[in-house]
Amino acid sequence: MITFSLALVVLVAGVLVGASSDSSASHSQLVPRRDVPEQAQIIDWKSFNVLPTVLPPTVANASTIFIPPGYDLDSLKERPFHIYDDAFYDVIGTNPTLTLIANTGTNPMFHEAAVWYPPTDEMFFVQNAGASAAGTGLNKSNVILKISLDEAAAVSNVRNATGSINVQLVDAPAILNSNGATNYRGQIVFAAEGQGDNLTSQLIIMNPEEPYNTTILLNNYFGRQFNSLNDVAVNPRNKELYFTDTLYGYLQDFRPSPGLRNQVYRYNDKTGTVAAVADGFSLPNGITFSPNGSYAYITDTGAFHGLWGWNFTNPASIYRFDVREDGTWDNRKLFAYVDAGVPDGVHCDSNGNVYAGCGDGVQVWNPSGKLIGKIFLGKTSANFNFAGDGRMVVLAEEDLYYATLGASGGGYIDGPN
Repeated sequence: MITFSLALVVLVAGVLVGASSDSSASHSQLVPRRDVPEQAQIIDWKSFNVLPTVLPPTVANASTIFIPPGYDLDSLKERPFHIYDDAFYDVIGTNPTLTLIANTGTNPMFHEAAVWYPPTDEMFFVQNAGASAAGTGLNKSNVILKISLDEAAAVSNVRNATGSINVQLVDAPAILNSNGATNYRGQIVFAAEGQGDNLTSQLIIMNPEEPYNTTILLNNYFGRQFNSLNDVAVNPRNKELYFTDTLYGYLQDFRPSPGLRNQVYRYNDKTGTVAAVADGFSLPNGITFSPNGSYAYITDTGAFHGLWGWNFTNPASIYRFDVREDGTWDNRKLFAYVDAGVPDGVHCDSNGNVYAGCGDGVQVWNPSGKLIGKIFLGKTSANFNFAGDGRMVVLAEEDLYYATLGASGGGYIDGPN
């Protein structure tokens, strides 16, 4: 769970670098190897490898967005698919689109738990838990919402379609301060952070169709409360649930002081076994697996401590682990360190590229950890998800986006028992 306001580090040509204010100035010498789609643009790494002025850490840090010389915020948002490497052409396809489909003013309704439910072709997601603007946390739980993908697709030919999509409330009051979620045995399992000292954090299953009945799957570790369950994913190889436990409920003042390490756990539905599989994180957050389940990815958002503020020397990183045949993890590797904000939600496409919601939108790396492109929003996207082939819903707190692109989701859609 991440929410923060981002200042902008604007290295505009003519102000710091003495170049033209034309947004094409910094990459005018580049020769595209393919036709650049209408909503895409090439970002030249070499244009900012050496800057005449490098701002101090009090000005340029993880809470700011970097704007390359020759651009401004509007020019970056106007063509939001930013190509850093030729491999990104295959991700975005020949005609990617990004449409703003809803806006809620100051209420961060579009935050986490983006889950596509294929039988009804709907995308579920949740409001920000613990956000002061929403009044959620200790005294009021956040809400679960959904949209129809058919409605979103109908307006994908325009850039701003706010007011044309029906954002529906899902009535599931038993799920307290929901955060991450995933498809699980034909239903949806939520990582619920809990509320106060006695309403504990838990994994809870919801039927995605009315009346949205719920069942608690797990609510303790040998009688001890989890701290603040954050995200959950199914490994496609062994079908086990893996989930992260972190401190954001505590850091946002709606959960008690932690009683366990910040860890990643696994849950076996057949035996009921719960076991820790990884630790050593500052604040473990998002979790996903490569399409074949051989790699696990964990985002560590330790640089951002909720209401406590920032510690810029802590991780804003993605770690990769090898997943062994027996379900255990080893060979921890630093996969990526993000340049804006912290990486929250994380997913893979069918080719193994890794996507994360960051401080400037959705960033994309190839399987070796090289940044190949961005879906640039100019603000934080805590989470997002694919909806099958070529469709994506992006959650950006007060803004909800629908994107079309060339890539397909690599997430495992777990069927019924």
